[in-house]
Amino acid sequence: MNKIDKISNDELSVVTEEPASRRSFFKKTAAYSMSAFAAASVLAPVKVKAGDDPAIMEEQPWATAWGTPVTDNLYGLPSPYESNVTRRTTELLSSGNMRASIAVTPIQDITGIIVPNGLFFNRNHGGTPEIDPNKHRLMIHGLLEKSLVLTMDELKKYPNVTRIHFIECPANGGPEWRNPQFPSIQFAKGFMSCAEWTGVYLKDILKDLGLKPEARWMLAEGGDSSHMGRTVPIDKVLDDAMVVWGQNGEALRPEQGYPIRLLLPGWEGNLMVKWLARLEFASEPFYCKEETAKYTALTNKDGKAIQHFYANEVNSVISSPCPEKPWTDLKKGDTVEIEGIAWSGMGTIDGVDISFDGGKNWVEASLKGLVLPQAWTRFSYIYKYEGKPLFLSSRARDDAGYVQPSIKQERDAIGIEGVYHRNGIHTWEVTEKGEVHNVQILS
Repeated sequence: MNKIDKISNDELSVVTEEPASRRSFFKKTAAYSMSAFAAASVLAPVKVKAGDDPAIMEEQPWATAWGTPVTDNLYGLPSPYESNVTRRTTELLSSGNMRASIAVTPIQDITGIIVPNGLFFNRNHGGTPEIDPNKHRLMIHGLLEKSLVLTMDELKKYPNVTRIHFIECPANGGPEWRNPQFPSIQFAKGFMSCAEWTGVYLKDILKDLGLKPEARWMLAEGGDSSHMGRTVPIDKVLDDAMVVWGQNGEALRPEQGYPIRLLLPGWEGNLMVKWLARLEFASEPFYCKEETAKYTALTNKDGKAIQHFYANEVNSVISSPCPEKPWTDLKKGDTVEIEGIAWSGMGTIDGVDISFDGGKNWVEASLKGLVLPQAWTRFSYIYKYEGKPLFLSSRARDDAGYVQPSIKQERDAIGIEGVYHRNGIHTWEVTEKGEVHNVQILS
C-alpha cells in the first residue's frame, strides 16, 4: 500500500474541493506530520502555536517576484539588513580631525577569526592616499651590497606566501587606562582585526641584495602625506617580516595600505607601515616621531620610558555577552554559549579560563576552530543561565608561557598613565536582567 492509500476518500474529497494554497496544504498535512514527530523519540517535544505564523504560512514578497540579476553589484555588497554592522569612529579617538584618527571593528558581530576587508579597523595619520600602483615604487637601500627599486610587477615575481595574522593597535584598550570609558566592546577592544595576508618574506628579497653585517635596524617609511616611519630590529626582519599586497583573497583596500604594506606578525600595528615606499638599513635606530614622542610608555618605577617594546602581549575579551549583545532575552534555565577572542603576539594561544565572579574562581573554556600563532583564537563555554548577577572575565595564556595579568599587575609593570599595551583581564558586569556593563576589577 502506498502512502496515498492511507488517506480516506472523504479526506481526499476535502483536499480536492478546497483551493490549493500554502495555508491549506499545511493544515491538511499537520496531523500526519505530527504523528511522525511523535514517533521520533530523539526529537524534543513540538510546541504548536495557537495561531498561524504568517512568516511560515504565507508566501513572502521576495518569493513571488524576480530577484536582482547577477549583473547587479558585480563586486558584491552586504545585505541592507546588516547596515548597522560597520566600523565606527568617535572624536575622542581623533587627533583633531578624522584624517589622523581610527575607525574600529565591530568585533561583537564578527564570526570566526577572519575580519572582512570592509570591517577591518583603520588607523591613519594623514588620511588615505589614492595611489596608482603602476607608478608606485618600493626603494630598498642603506647598508646593503646593492640597492634596489621594485615596481609592483617586479615585487610580485618573488615567491609569495599566505599567512593568517591579527593586527592590533598598541592603544587597544588604552582609553580605559584609568577606568571604563565606553559601554561598548567595539570601542573598548575594537582597535584590532585578523585577516589572511599574501605577500613576500622580506628575507627572500634581501637574499639578492647582500645585507651588510653592521645592518642592525630597518626603517620602514610610508608614501602617504604623513610619511609615517618606524624602526624595526633586524632579527624580526629576517624572521617573518612580510611585504604584503593581498588581504583575504583580494588586493589590499586603500585604507589598509594599497598597494603594499609591511606586516610584522604579532607586533604592534603602528609598526606595520602602510603605503610602503622605502626600506632603509642602518646600524642604529632612526628614532622617528612615532617611536619617541609617541608609542612609548613611562614606567611606575623610575619614570623612564619603555621605548622598544613591540609584541602585543597575550590578551582576550568575551564578545558574547557584551554591551551590544546582552542577555536580556534569556530566561532562567536557558542554555547559552559564552564566546570570545584570545590573541598573543608572543606565540599561540594555549588556553583560556573564564570567571563568573570577577576572578575569584576560574573554569577552563574550549578553544574552537583554527588555533594559529599570532592569530585570533575563538574560545567557548556552554553555560546554564541562572538569572543572577555575574562579573564575567576571561584570562588567556600562550605557549610562550605568558598569562594575561590582572589590571593591578599590568599597572605595576607599565604604570597608570600610559595608553599602550594594556592587556589586563577584562570584565563585564551582567545584571539580573541580563544587561551588560563595562567594569574594571583591579585584582
